Amino acid sequence: MIAFEPTEDQRLMQDAVAEFAKATLLPRTRELEHARGVSEDIRRTAHEMGLGLVSVPEAAGGQGQGLVTTVLIEEELGAADAAAAFGLAGPGAFGRAVIELGGPERAAELLAGFAEEGGWDRFGAVAWSEPAPCRTHEGFATKAERTDEGYRITGKKAFVGNAALADRFVVFAQVEPERGWGGIGAFVVRRDNAGIRVGERHKTLGLDAASFGEVVLEGAVVRDADRLLGDGGEEGFTRAALRFFVKHALVVAARAVGLSRFAFELAREHCDTRVAFGKPIGHFQAVAFTLADRAMDVETSRWLVWKAAAAWDAGQSERDALLASARAAAHAFEATMRTADDCVQLFGGSGFIRDLVAEKLMRDAKQLMLAAPTAEQLDQLASAIELGQKLDPALVLPTPDTQAIFT
Repeated sequence: MIAFEPTEDQRLMQDAVAEFAKATLLPRTRELEHARGVSEDIRRTAHEMGLGLVSVPEAAGGQGQGLVTTVLIEEELGAADAAAAFGLAGPGAFGRAVIELGGPERAAELLAGFAEEGGWDRFGAVAWSEPAPCRTHEGFATKAERTDEGYRITGKKAFVGNAALADRFVVFAQVEPERGWGGIGAFVVRRDNAGIRVGERHKTLGLDAASFGEVVLEGAVVRDADRLLGDGGEEGFTRAALRFFVKHALVVAARAVGLSRFAFELAREHCDTRVAFGKPIGHFQAVAFTLADRAMDVETSRWLVWKAAAAWDAGQSERDALLASARAAAHAFEATMRTADDCVQLFGGSGFIRDLVAEKLMRDAKQLMLAAPTAEQLDQLASAIELGQKLDPALVLPTPDTQAIFT
């Protein structure tokens, strides 16, 4: 028998988040956009609901839920304001990185503070991308040099989500330049480290309620224990990094599904009420076919994301889960751009006016496509798996040589 339905507990959580999103985020979407951040009262409420702790291990004070529960609630947030979903407190991408690269015990140690009373104002961040490709060797320009004290990290990172808010980072840097992408490492760097500072905030196309900026490493010294080694060795580290990236992509893809749903419902309502030549414009074939295609995009995106999340929760093979995730996220990112773009188009001349939310959805959709490995990178990963190619980091990880990403 083929069946895939959320559990009763998942439904209850999904309904609670949907109500929060509709009552709290949706009415204030322009306010948060203009403020370029999520207000304290919203972050407090979200923290009390445990929204940033769904996938945090129980040992660290989280709920220890799987990816299916996570994507269910992220879709509901994205259906109200995908930008605000990035600005809610919690470990976010940092949490997913330390879980995959650090293992259960290290993750529990690094994530414990997020469940505390002041957790509504605590963020984590991942510093992966750089302003430009490295010109001297394959890999990162940011370097981590071995010292008697551990590692000294020097360089500049860009497009870092919540850079200005985070109190701890996972920083990727080059450990062995001669080995290219096979010689990179990941390190935990805390905000109070004397060798780290936050640079300028980026002015982005969309997702204005989210904060992305630069992180500058000026000889930040970290202990040996602060290096996250994944499963050990180059291949083990690469696979752990891939697991992080595809799970992060699924979370962002779930927000994209929510945004697609919002854009489709907005367009459908408009096409059902806007009358031209004596009938609603949705009754004209060209418009009706557009709406039908976008409805299919929403449904296929949702089910592919749910299926991929379920593959991880069910403990399917890493190959199958990676492949399902790459396909799902790539499709969701492309579909959300089509849906948001058509939403603007169907509103006609008023679609790109800031009085309506349609134009914001289109800008946010484009930004979402850059907030994780891009559709092109995910296609590359999927094809490498399907063709049985070795998962070379230079081939399957998002690199500055191909396209920088916001994390």
